[in-house]
Amino acid sequence: MKLLDIYAKLKKDIHYIEKELERSIDVDHPMLREASLHLLKAGGKRIRPVFVLLGAKFGTYDLERVKHVAVPLELIHMASLVHDDVIDDADTRRGQLTVRSKWDNRIAMYTGDYIFAKALSIVTRLPDPSIHQIMSKALVQMSIGEMEQIRFFFNSGQTIRDYLLRIKRKTALLLAISCQLGAIAVGAPAEVSRRLYSFGYNAGMAFQIRDDLLDICGTEKEIGKPPGSDIKQGNITIPVLFALQNPHLRPRLLSELSFIQAADGQTDVIAFIDIIRRSEGIARAEELASKYIDKAIAALEPLPDIQAKKDLISIARFIGNRSY
Repeated sequence: MKLLDIYAKLKKDIHYIEKELERSIDVDHPMLREASLHLLKAGGKRIRPVFVLLGAKFGTYDLERVKHVAVPLELIHMASLVHDDVIDDADTRRGQLTVRSKWDNRIAMYTGDYIFAKALSIVTRLPDPSIHQIMSKALVQMSIGEMEQIRFFFNSGQTIRDYLLRIKRKTALLLAISCQLGAIAVGAPAEVSRRLYSFGYNAGMAFQIRDDLLDICGTEKEIGKPPGSDIKQGNITIPVLFALQNPHLRPRLLSELSFIQAADGQTDVIAFIDIIRRSEGIARAEELASKYIDKAIAALEPLPDIQAKKDLISIARFIGNRSY
């Protein structure tokens, strides 16, 4: 089944969540409202709310309860993007101007803070303390992940483990708890929510690896930003780490990295990207993403054979092969 078919089946509920997202960021302050809406209207796959909705199908589905998880999780993701764009000096995202580019860094930071705060206020409408604990712990880990990414900028000595722990915190955790909290919000059994967490974690790891591959192998039209954006800011991703393990390529790659770092990212990275594209780093990263997808699907195997399970498997397969 195609991803669009899954979204079409959930169209009514996704539309409802979209309206709730818009309502949640409404504020009297004109600039804050405009900046928040600009971010919201830039769109996105809304994969986190979709994971929440599908996770909730394993319990007594209740959209009025589920929205108090789906909306905050997407808001948290949105806020993290605003802050990321400030750190990255990004001018565009998804082919649209970023908040920092349309306004400035200060407006972007306060917009991100406001959206984070709204997320936390909405989830309190659910009285279950475990939901609050899971979400707050994930936020702490996400913040550590962001700091770790900065700490490792242009660090060619970092390990594969360093990278995997970083993307777990930055990306996989939020997808994992999207599946998990959707189930918890509607009273699904603990074993079900645990397996959904495992699915989301492994799918999230594959999602970020594919993202990092697209930054090297994709086109600006496909990814909505110039290829090589990661390396320009010093973010050494998994295809690069694998390529650096090749003793024949390592000296040239280190030389290119030093040049990019000295230019403070204000240089052409085509030569660097070309080396990575022709290296075994691409195939090895693709293989690792595939292993995570296999683990994600395996986590769902004992769960009831309902349509939501089939849809999650289809989404996992899309993530493993996505080109945008």
